[in-house]
Parts: sequence; C-alpha cells; structure tokens
Amino acid sequence: MAPGALPATNPVPPTMRYLTMIGRIFFGAALVASGVQQLVVGEFVRLVPKLPAWIPAPALWPGVVGVVLVIAGGAIIADRMRARAATVVAVLLGLNLMFRVPEILANPGAGFVWTNPCKVLALIGGALVLAGSLPGANGAGQRWAGKLVFLGPVLLGVFLLVCGIQHFVYASFVDTLVPAWIPPRPRFWTYFSALALLAGGAGVLLPKTARLAAICSALMIFLWVLLLHIPRSVQLKSAFEWAGVFEALAISGVALLVAGTWPKRAKPAA
Repeated sequence: MAPGALPATNPVPPTMRYLTMIGRIFFGAALVASGVQQLVVGEFVRLVPKLPAWIPAPALWPGVVGVVLVIAGGAIIADRMRARAATVVAVLLGLNLMFRVPEILANPGAGFVWTNPCKVLALIGGALVLAGSLPGANGAGQRWAGKLVFLGPVLLGVFLLVCGIQHFVYASFVDTLVPAWIPPRPRFWTYFSALALLAGGAGVLLPKTARLAAICSALMIFLWVLLLHIPRSVQLKSAFEWAGVFEALAISGVALLVAGTWPKRAKPAA
C-alpha cells in the first residue's frame, strides 16, 4: 500500500466496541420498554407525544407505534437490520418533533417547553449514529444517515447544555427530585448536576474532549436512572415516571454511542 493511503478497514479498539455495544443495548432496551408501556396503557408515553386531535382513529395509533418501537428496539439490541430500524426510529422521532412545534409556538418564553424537543433531538442524533456510523450498517439508510452522523455529538451537547441551564432556572423543582437521603442537601446536588451538565455539553461539542465528556455524561445519567428515576417510579407507581426511566436510559445510551464513535477517523498507513 502506498504511503499515506487509507486502509480498507479500520479496526475498532475493544474499549470503543464495548461502549457502542452497551450504548446500543441501552438505546434499544429503552425503545422496547417504551413500546411495551404504550401497549399496556393504551396511550402515548413521553417518548412519543399525543397525536393532534385531527388525526383519525386516535385509539389505534398508540398500539401501532408501540409495536414499531418494540420491533425496532429488538432489532437494535440484536444488532440485526440495525440501520433500517434506527432509520425508522429517527423518522418517528422527527414526526414527534413536528408535533411539538405548536406547543413551543404557544409559549416560546417558557424554558420547559424546550426540554422535550431538545431531548428528542438528542435521541435522533443517537439513531443517526446507529444507522450510519457503526460497523455493519449498509444500504440506503446508512448512506443518508452517514452524512448526518456528525449531528450525534452536536445534538447531545445542545441537550446537555439546555438541561444544565434549566437546572439553575428551575432549581426549586429540581430540588424535589433529589433523594432526601443523599447528603449534604438537595440544592447542592441541583447546582452540582447543573454544572456537570454544562461541562458535559460543552465538552461533547469540543473534539478534543468529546469522548471523555460523553463517557462521563453517560455514567452520570445512568446513575440518575439507578438512584433517582427508578426509586421515584417505584414510590409514585406512576407510568409517567417509568417513561422517564426509559428516556434517561436512552439518553445514556446515546452518550455511549457518541463516545464509542467520535472521533471516527481512518489512520494513514505507515
């Protein structure tokens, strides 16, 4: 091979393979769980908003979308037809985003109306990474998604930054989410998590720190799943809170996918 030529394949380091595998499983499991929840309760959960009233047969769609989420999530977990499944999820989440536009336009000054759209954007970024960046992705879905893979860390970073800012703006509410048994006091952890989210968001947007920031953010959010979201869901026995568990698990998976695939560069041969 001539000096400076690119090799046909670029082996993925084992550590990065593990990160992407765990991220893929987290993301797929969150989709399956959200789909099952929709099938059980017969309503749209937090991952997919309620459809506009003008769409016919409203009782039908939660079940249809639930089945799609279960099938797509299962394919992603099994790593079978992953690119196609992730492409379907990206399109579904894109429709989700469109349906949130009226809510934003109705009250654009309220910070909380931006949280879910930014979360959906981060999930779309994860779906794009799954569809177009990981080994084994091929076909038309891979080609279009491959051109947009760079959006993965960008959308994740924006979401983390928005969440960090809102932790300061809505500090009193965030205080109520911090388990009382964790010392020293809730407000400390509210501000600490706000700074951690801001640092993670900024770090993911910078190429030199993107991988480390994504790993740290994934670990932080997964710890929230274990220490905050699951205990709160068990205590409140709320389908809404359980949907939050699945969302947080999916975001943790997105961060791991970003960490395992960024930067993705082929190295020149010696």
